[in-house]
Amino acid sequence: MSALVEAQGVGVRIGRHELLSHVDLTLQPGEILSLIGPNGAGKTTLLRVLLGVLAPTSGRVVRRVGLTVGYVPQRLQLDPTLPLSVRRFVALGRGCRAGAALAEVGAGHLEQALMAELSGGEFQRVTLARALAREPDLLLLDEPAQGVDFAGQLELYALIERVRDRRGCGVLLVSHDLHLVMAATDRVVCLNRHVCCAGRPEAVSRHPEYLSLFGAGTADRLAVYSHAHDHVHDLAGAVVEGGEPPAAGTDAAGRAGHPHDAR
Repeated sequence: MSALVEAQGVGVRIGRHELLSHVDLTLQPGEILSLIGPNGAGKTTLLRVLLGVLAPTSGRVVRRVGLTVGYVPQRLQLDPTLPLSVRRFVALGRGCRAGAALAEVGAGHLEQALMAELSGGEFQRVTLARALAREPDLLLLDEPAQGVDFAGQLELYALIERVRDRRGCGVLLVSHDLHLVMAATDRVVCLNRHVCCAGRPEAVSRHPEYLSLFGAGTADRLAVYSHAHDHVHDLAGAVVEGGEPPAAGTDAAGRAGHPHDAR
């Protein structure tokens, strides 16, 4: 099969509660697919099914033979009293790839830091590095921007896009915020226990089912964030000294565009 993973008519029921119903989803190599929906829509449940840790009640999941998956969970609780260094956390079960993975996400300087001392943005970079150290064909990222401020979220999504471009891996990104992910995503699936709509982000943002979930005024706010300045931000939103600003006429990820131009 050419697809990395495919959900075919997937349903999940626990007792009398239907968590997912007739969900179809396909992810291709090199594609960034954003899964959006309100709280309780079944997004994390679908990720667990795709990972193989939760069996669907109906339907099936087909994975490419030999598929390697890197996973960043929505919440990762570590004992704050545990003296666990960043390098050791990333290297657990992944050997010498830890240093390269940390460098790839811009966290090489954090190798000797303790996990308990990291900021929200730094923690997210490190957990992404741990997933990348597996050399994955598919990245599953469950709300990866949690605990990161607005500027840091934009840089995180730009980083995810750069990782995809370098590695050619597929990325399934779970988010509440289409207005943030739409600049980096190729395709959007809107989930509310079933697939409400799917397609290019600008089309989904105007679909009646999307508007019924998130409000008619949402589409007007969906714009690529771009601002002209002479600095860049890190994933925590802080200004990077000596960082190279985007070229004129591009956004923070280097794409051509203009402020407030929706894609």
